Amino acid sequence: MILVTGGAGFIGANFVLDWLRTSDEPVLNLDALTYAGNLENLAALQGDRRHIFVQGDICDRALLDRLLAEYRPRALVHFAAESHVDRSIHGPAAFVRTNVEGTFTLLEAARAYWSALDGAEQAAFRFLHVSTDEVYGSLGPNDPPFAETKAFEPNSPYSASKAASDHLVRAWHHTYGLPVLTTNCSNNYGPYQFPEKLIPLMIANALAGKALPVYGDGRNVRDWLYVGDHCAAIREVLAHGRLGETYNIGGWNEKPNLEIVHTVCALLDELRPDPAGPHARLITYVADRPGHDRRYAIDARKIERELGWRPAETFETGIRKTIAWYLANQDWVADVQSGAYREWVAHHYGDR
Repeated sequence: MILVTGGAGFIGANFVLDWLRTSDEPVLNLDALTYAGNLENLAALQGDRRHIFVQGDICDRALLDRLLAEYRPRALVHFAAESHVDRSIHGPAAFVRTNVEGTFTLLEAARAYWSALDGAEQAAFRFLHVSTDEVYGSLGPNDPPFAETKAFEPNSPYSASKAASDHLVRAWHHTYGLPVLTTNCSNNYGPYQFPEKLIPLMIANALAGKALPVYGDGRNVRDWLYVGDHCAAIREVLAHGRLGETYNIGGWNEKPNLEIVHTVCALLDELRPDPAGPHARLITYVADRPGHDRRYAIDARKIERELGWRPAETFETGIRKTIAWYLANQDWVADVQSGAYREWVAHHYGDR
C-alpha cells in the first residue's frame, strides 16, 4: 500500500486515478477536503476496495501516527499543499501552516514510523515530496531554464512556503537518513483542476460569456505540463529515483499567458462556438499581480537521462484533451463553483 496526501485535489486525484488504473496496489488517501479538495474527483473509485479515503489534516500528528501504524504503507507521496499564488498574497498564514508545519509534521511521523520498520521494509520505504518550479524564482528572457542545482529565490508567500518545505525534506534526509525524493514541476493543467487557475478559469468564464482576465501585458511565460505526464513522472521517480535527489519535471512547453488564453479561445470557437462572436473578444487586461514572476522554464534533462521519462503530450494535444474534458463535465464545474468561490473571484478580480 502507498499513502497519498492531498489525493482529492487536482494533481493528487489524477495521480490516485492513474495509479489504480495501472496497478492493483491499494492507496490510502488522506485529504483535508479544503475548498480545492473534492471527492467528486474520485467518483470513479466509489466502491473500489483498493481506495481507502480518510478525511484529515497533515498537521494532526496523532492521526498520522495512527494511519501509519494501522496501514503500514511502503511509501508516502506528499501532494497536500496550499498552492494558489493569489490566495497566498491575500492570506499567507494558511500556506505557512499547511506547507511548512504540515510537511514538518508529516516528516516527523514518517521518521518515527520508518525508524521502527525492520531491515527490508526500512530499506524499501520512500517519502516522495511533490513541489514546484516556483521555488527557483523568476528568469529573464534569455536565462537558461531551471536546473536542479539552481539556487532557491522564492518571490511569493506560496513559493516561499514550498521552498521551506523542500529544505525540510532535504534536511530530514541528510540529518536523519529518511529516504526522501523531491520533484519540482512546472505549471500543470488537465482534468479536475479547480477553476481559479489560468486554464480552467478561462474555459469556465468563456463558456459563461464573462471577461477573461489577463494580468499585466499577458507576456509572463510558464512551462506547461499535462497532469497525466506529471503523474507518470512521479511513478518513475518513486520506483527508480536516487535517494536524496531532486528531479525537475517539465513539459518542454514555454508559452506566454496571453498565447494560452488565445489558444483556449480558438479551441472553444471550434468546439463550442458562441453566437455572440469569437471568445477572444472577452479578453480583458487587469492590473498585474504583486511580485508577478516574469518567466519560469524547466530543464527536465536529468529525469530523462536517469529515469527515461519524457512527456507524452505536446501542449497542442494536452490542451485539446483538457478542453474536451471540461466541456464534457460541466456538472463538475458547476458543483465546484460554490458561493464561496464566486465571492473569492469577485473580491480578487473585481477591483482590477
